[in-house]
Amino acid sequence: MTVRDEVDSYFTELHAALMAVDRDAIEKMVDTVMNAYERGGTVYICGNGGSASTASHIVCDFNKGISLYQERKFRFVCLNDNVATMMAISNDICYDDVFLVQAQGRVRPDDILIAISGSGNSKNIVRVVEYFRSLGNTVVGLSGYSGGKLDEMSDVSVHVPVNDMQKAEDAHMSILHLCAQIIARRLGHPLC
Repeated sequence: MTVRDEVDSYFTELHAALMAVDRDAIEKMVDTVMNAYERGGTVYICGNGGSASTASHIVCDFNKGISLYQERKFRFVCLNDNVATMMAISNDICYDDVFLVQAQGRVRPDDILIAISGSGNSKNIVRVVEYFRSLGNTVVGLSGYSGGKLDEMSDVSVHVPVNDMQKAEDAHMSILHLCAQIIARRLGHPLC
């Protein structure tokens, strides 16, 4: 197989995965983020590995990119951005609670969680999702593969049905960028 063949195959599979994503779920995700914003809620977001980078990236897009032009700012908090806090929790408690401990006692009624997990089965993601659900807060889950536990536990499940971690991560970033662009346009953002 040539490099060109591999490129064509990758792009074809990624396109198919994106086309298989439930459009209603994306619309619900957009509405959920907008509702949190309008009520003054915080959007907590987290992921592991590449999904951690995706979570951190979209926080920048909302907290700086869109918020720069809004009188009322978005309040996005990435639970995987403070390395010292994560290492302390991992070392002193356990990695399975690295997001949960940061959320405990801080989550308010209008807050939401966006949880990103390619497999949908990361224990630390499942635990923080359980916590948000126990408080009655909305959870948006972005998953790949079969969706795993995250697909089942999320109030809004944005599942990318692809058995490839890189393609799932690519799709999650694209979906979150799409969400940001839709919201920016709704708010009259000058760059979209």
